[in-house]
Amino acid sequence: MLNEQIQKLLNNLIGIEHVSTTLYLAMSAYMANQNYTGMASWLRLQSEEERTHMLKLIDYVTDRGGLVDLQQLPAQPKEYGTPLQTFQKVLEHEQFVTNSYQQAYNYAAQNDQQTAVIIQEFLREQIDEEAQALTIVDRLKLAGDNPAALLVLDQELGQRTAAPAAGPAPAGG
Repeated sequence: MLNEQIQKLLNNLIGIEHVSTTLYLAMSAYMANQNYTGMASWLRLQSEEERTHMLKLIDYVTDRGGLVDLQQLPAQPKEYGTPLQTFQKVLEHEQFVTNSYQQAYNYAAQNDQQTAVIIQEFLREQIDEEAQALTIVDRLKLAGDNPAALLVLDQELGQRTAAPAAGPAPAGG
């Protein structure tokens, strides 16, 4: 059974992942509206990934006998600026998420080792999340206002595919 403070901490992380899902979906719609279909696709996949994180946390809370408390989501902006400005917001958000998980880990490591292990898995993934966002920001800075470079980068980002869903191992033959 989860203690009240750990349950509150996990519900906060669930809320952050829920906001992340809607933020990236809103950014995806905006990029699609701007005809950056590759960036829109990348952001939609990112939204789905964040939803998967949220669901893993929900499952963990319920598996440990806790109660999930989904809060009302804030409205997301309709516009995010240039592709560079949009992905700078992605990077800033991922840094916020990393910081939130780090604070949660620091508390859980002292109070609930099982929860600390789960949070540590998310922290490991945040390394990749921030690195991807930083790479995109850096490449958008290199592209500047060059339409051809932006379109090449847009096409490249559109080649991202969804990560395979983690599931039970196949039964032996």
